[in-house]
Amino acid sequence: MSTTTTEALSATTLLRFATAGSVDDGKSTLVGRLLHDSKSVLADQLEAVERASASRGQDAPDLALLTDGLRAEREQGITIDVAYRYFATPRRRFILADTPGHVQYTRNMVTGASTAELTVILVDARNGVVEQTRRHAAIAALLRVPHVVLAVNKMDLVAYEETVFAAIAEEFTAYATELGVPEVTAIPISALAGDNVVEPSANMDWYGGPTVLEHLETVPVSHDLAHCHARLPVQYVIRPQTAEHPDYRGYAGQIAAGTFRVGEQVTILPSGRTTKISGIDLLGEPVDVAWTTQSVTLLLQDDVDVSRGDLIVPTKDAPATTQDVEATVCHVADAPLTVGHRVLLKHGTRTVKAIVKDIPSRLTLDDLSLHPHPGQLVANDIGRVKIRTAEPLPVDSYADSRRTGSFILIDPADGTTLTAGMVGESFAAPEPVKDGADEDGWDF
Repeated sequence: MSTTTTEALSATTLLRFATAGSVDDGKSTLVGRLLHDSKSVLADQLEAVERASASRGQDAPDLALLTDGLRAEREQGITIDVAYRYFATPRRRFILADTPGHVQYTRNMVTGASTAELTVILVDARNGVVEQTRRHAAIAALLRVPHVVLAVNKMDLVAYEETVFAAIAEEFTAYATELGVPEVTAIPISALAGDNVVEPSANMDWYGGPTVLEHLETVPVSHDLAHCHARLPVQYVIRPQTAEHPDYRGYAGQIAAGTFRVGEQVTILPSGRTTKISGIDLLGEPVDVAWTTQSVTLLLQDDVDVSRGDLIVPTKDAPATTQDVEATVCHVADAPLTVGHRVLLKHGTRTVKAIVKDIPSRLTLDDLSLHPHPGQLVANDIGRVKIRTAEPLPVDSYADSRRTGSFILIDPADGTTLTAGMVGESFAAPEPVKDGADEDGWDF
């Protein structure tokens, strides 16, 4: 492969990443600095920020205003909602989720980091690792985020001391390793002054690592297709029934994981029927192979019953179907989730009735202790649940597949999202608890 081709491919790679940290650690300023110094801010956006900053008596533009878009955020100087930003450099494209730092907005960090391949956790160099830092590290570990960056911010306020940075980096890395975080990269920065954000700092010659942007541009974003469990949730059945295509029947959807090939034997779940792939259409053209994130239409050799919500998988790598789902969940609704709660469970493109049979434990993220049988989960709580579904579901462990190992619980009355779930064991999974709850009621 030529150098030109390699550069063209690297320029098209996409990195999804999230930022997190305690209140006033400088997340929004870091994001603003990243956008500004990488020349990803439009002139009118910068002018608006300059006017807003001047009206508040500030001499320099407050770059945090580039992401704190809600009026309440600007008035309070905090981030409330997840702010998504899209930008690109010659080396890579980025989708950034700037998440809130307040404890009561923990659910927002779960939302922002759920699809992230990297999380930047900020720490104020003056305060070091605090409870919220540990909380965000725990969430990153729970969500199986493969790369974590520890950005030790406000180094200008501690005279750019190497010893301060080293102590914070050592403490955080030890904690993250205990949680099972696979990789931590520590970077000393000053978001306000721009040190080590986009340009290397002249004030920290003792640091020889990458800047934040350099690390974001070069961190490996790999989807190891050879080892993924291939999964295609069926979104739509295509039957034109036209003179040109009288017998065409295709099953369309976005490949959630892995690779599909023409001639491969596949199983339709939950029915369990088997057949072979006779063709794959991609953007209106036939192809022999399709892989993760591509939206395709599969043509099957046999006339089997397939509908929206079914899952097409390789026969040799089919997940087991079950009506009993155990998972780690983050409750996001204001109303509590209780034992006996009747819900809808949405997994991929399939939605089924379900009931919460047990809540074995609630996780205290401050010290990773478990509160047994809390009876309910309230907003921002993370805990373990046991769910019984009305129909069998083909679920993977979240540790194996973030796409097909996740689900949401929905209020059947008004469609409100109640809970985000991750199937299987978490890093702090409790010992199995026997279900002694009353079996009467909404049984399946």
